[in-house]
Amino acid sequence: MDAEEVRDLGEYDTVVFRTASGAGSSFIAGTILGAIQATWTDAPVEKNQAWRALQKTGHIMGSYGILFAAIGGTFTFVDAVSETIRGKKDFVNGVIGGFAAGSILGVKAGRVPVGLGAGAAMAAVSAFMDAGGQRTRAPTGREYLPYPRENRIDT
Repeated sequence: MDAEEVRDLGEYDTVVFRTASGAGSSFIAGTILGAIQATWTDAPVEKNQAWRALQKTGHIMGSYGILFAAIGGTFTFVDAVSETIRGKKDFVNGVIGGFAAGSILGVKAGRVPVGLGAGAAMAAVSAFMDAGGQRTRAPTGREYLPYPRENRIDT
């Protein structure tokens, strides 16, 4: 099985599905990061005022989740649309998507240089990941599956 067969998702390889799954998983990751950030910020809890601290925690989690969803959704949307327009599955789609996703940080900051820098950084990371065969480490030849690949009966 080559790399093209691994990436072929069949009916799940639509622009809408990819965008929704990218935004959804990024929202979950951002919400978790927001929960971690909320534990490190000072949320004053006074007597009979615990609800206010809980609201502040929820606000931090939500803002991180929305930001990450915007970045992940933009990346997957632009990557999928670029693939559809160009008719190719290569690293260029990820680079274009990475630049568009990074520019979201510039929009949030309200500064063009931040958007250009973050876009270039995310495009470079995407190109690096695609050039490495979409793996973050070298294969060891071992498989760790929760089930056996073959049904063997040892007697």
